[in-house]
Amino acid sequence: MPTIRDVAKTLNLSITTVSRALDGYDDVSKETRQRVIETAQAMGYVPNRAARQLRRQRTDTIGYIVPAKKPQFADPFFAEFVAGLGDEAASANYDLLVSTAPPDSPEEQTIYRRWVQGGKVDGVVINRTRLNDWRVNFLREKKIPFTCLERSLDQGEEFLGVETDIQDGYQELLGHLTAQGHSRIAFIGADASLKVQYDRLRAFQQALTSLGIQPQAHLVIEGDLTPEGGYQAMLHLLALDQPPSAVVCVNDLTAIGAIHAAHDNHCVIGRDLAIAGFDGVADSAHTQPPLTTLDQPVYAIARTLARLLLQAIAREEICQRVITIKPNLLIRASSGGKR
Repeated sequence: MPTIRDVAKTLNLSITTVSRALDGYDDVSKETRQRVIETAQAMGYVPNRAARQLRRQRTDTIGYIVPAKKPQFADPFFAEFVAGLGDEAASANYDLLVSTAPPDSPEEQTIYRRWVQGGKVDGVVINRTRLNDWRVNFLREKKIPFTCLERSLDQGEEFLGVETDIQDGYQELLGHLTAQGHSRIAFIGADASLKVQYDRLRAFQQALTSLGIQPQAHLVIEGDLTPEGGYQAMLHLLALDQPPSAVVCVNDLTAIGAIHAAHDNHCVIGRDLAIAGFDGVADSAHTQPPLTTLDQPVYAIARTLARLLLQAIAREEICQRVITIKPNLLIRASSGGKR
């Protein structure tokens, strides 16, 4: 098994230079670093990971805590999100540490503190961002690099992450629904503390108003981002004296639950009732009927968040701190039309 000494001897370089080149220090020229990496790979040299981490005072690990009340690894959104984080981390020879905890719970706080104070991760990715998010303040105070999907009200110019520009998407979706003759359009949302609820409800209401429809408070129902929550919210809407003819859901899982409730109430979806979601997870194309949704590239978003985080950990200059994503409207049979 070749050693770092053998690599250094082959290149006629010092062991220190080879070590720092392999560790990515910027005091070694890009050309020398590339030559060291290629030679080490050709010789079959494998660095001692534990020794490398000790030298750099890093764990070579990023963390992500799924903010869910119960394990959600079967949730297609989180499955795509974790896959993106893991693939981007692996491409940089980093590990991904994943756990799960109910949002704003003592368990969640315990995991974050244990990871940070125990030096288990070099940085953290946050999603399901809250309007006022203790995680943001905690990580900022502890000087731990982090990236976010959506910006909390606690963040300003220092925000590093991905935001979704949803206004045009909701305008297009509501335009599609009104063109189908719908005017009583409901919204099944989520907990009011979540940034996605704040942003998506506001965009929904603004789009309605621009189309000459007055938003109605009793047609806005809180769910919990799960199929069960969507099912119960839809039952409530269908029991109204004047139920809606169309329902926009805050995410696809909510819409999937709403579809099941509508089926159980003998509604013909796409004819008697239009339903739409948000996220574009793979399962949305296989509901009965297929779900109209505002599609955002969940896997690519997660990779972007991990890439930005790795750049922050390496203290690289980040030219674009905020990446803006615009969802794409996929019109399917659940809303009565298909492109």
